[in-house]
Amino acid sequence: MAVFVRPRKAFVLAGVLSLAVGATACGSDDGDSGRADSPECAVYEQYQGNSDTEVSIYASIRDAEADLLEQSWEQFADCTGIEIDYEGSGEFEAQLQVRVDGGNAPDIAFIPQPGLLNRFAQAGKLKPASAETKAMAEENYAADWLQYSTVNGEFYGAPLGSNVKSFVWYSPKMFQEQGWSVPTSWDDLIKLSDRAAADGITPWCVGIESGDATGWPATDWIEDVLLRTQTPEVYDQWTTHAIPFNDQRVVDAVDRAGTILRNDTYVNGGYGGVKSIATTSFQEAGLPILQGECALHRQASFYANQWPEESEVAEDGDIFAFYFPPIDPAKGNPVLGGGEFTVAFDDRPEVQAVQTYLASGEYANSRAKLGNWVSANTKLDLANVTNPIDRLSVELLQDERTVFRFDGSDLMPAAVGAGTFWKEMVSWISGKDTAAALAAIESSWPS
Repeated sequence: MAVFVRPRKAFVLAGVLSLAVGATACGSDDGDSGRADSPECAVYEQYQGNSDTEVSIYASIRDAEADLLEQSWEQFADCTGIEIDYEGSGEFEAQLQVRVDGGNAPDIAFIPQPGLLNRFAQAGKLKPASAETKAMAEENYAADWLQYSTVNGEFYGAPLGSNVKSFVWYSPKMFQEQGWSVPTSWDDLIKLSDRAAADGITPWCVGIESGDATGWPATDWIEDVLLRTQTPEVYDQWTTHAIPFNDQRVVDAVDRAGTILRNDTYVNGGYGGVKSIATTSFQEAGLPILQGECALHRQASFYANQWPEESEVAEDGDIFAFYFPPIDPAKGNPVLGGGEFTVAFDDRPEVQAVQTYLASGEYANSRAKLGNWVSANTKLDLANVTNPIDRLSVELLQDERTVFRFDGSDLMPAAVGAGTFWKEMVSWISGKDTAAALAAIESSWPS
């Protein structure tokens, strides 16, 4: 998934108050030394010496989630004297390139596309992470994550937030009333879909409209299915173009996804038939579950924030999610996901200090206490993760047995991953032949 606006509703947690109180206790009118000497600021000792400086951060995170983001580093800023100037934009990807080209790059950007990160690094625009940031990242993140922000052997920044995409949302109440069980295999998932249809309930609700990023939810379907029918190595070969985009194994994965997405018996609950998928926004696509108009919605962990505020997200609540089940048992239980990477366009000491702090366990727990957040940081304490879907996501990300792969379209060159792949999936949903759609994407891959 590339950079796009993800409007989210914030969960109101006691942690917001506790963090604000801590930040106030940490503050002082006596200058940087007064802040540094207070007990609450002891954890920030290694970042001292940068008072009365400013660091700009630019990202796609906006609205309620941006408010939580700024609260998460409030105590750090107060204790160190580093003012963090944050700006979120719905046009982040395009505007970041404009700013960089115009000599007005932010100090730090949160880039959710390794492909975009790679492009800036190859162009010599990014500053390699400091030794301190690299050491912090290696201490707190699995090597699989760090490879996505390493270009030609140079490490550029640690992950920040993460998400797990391999989820299917459902209504526990509907399942109980209908006598349905959570499926644990693809065959069971299809049987459940058939049973729901027979019971007069449209099995699936789907939406892939997302403004300029329309099409990305369909690419997630393809990636999840490919991971469940092929080895992780084949997935890697596909995202790096070591095999053609229209390799038969990819064709088979698209067609398998199509048995749900292009099946008028299965979709599109609450909105219409198959063709309504392209015009249904991803934010609203799953909401008909709450009205009993559909039973299932495949979407990432961050979709927890799209449900109405009064909805209880819990195993026995109004809405919950289960792991998108395996297809081939021999391929195990892979996890598809995404996240942002904290990279720098400047290497001033205060910029390096902020970049290092954002890679720390202290930051991960500070942000998690505010709710509505997932991270692959191994120092994140599950006790600080209150949302059950977030907790399940963190458990999956921290499990050493998990075979994790990053969103494929984010790994590909932007012209493909955020270009033809999205566009051709819209055409495919609208009836274009699988072979023709994939051939078009293959022909667009940069030489």
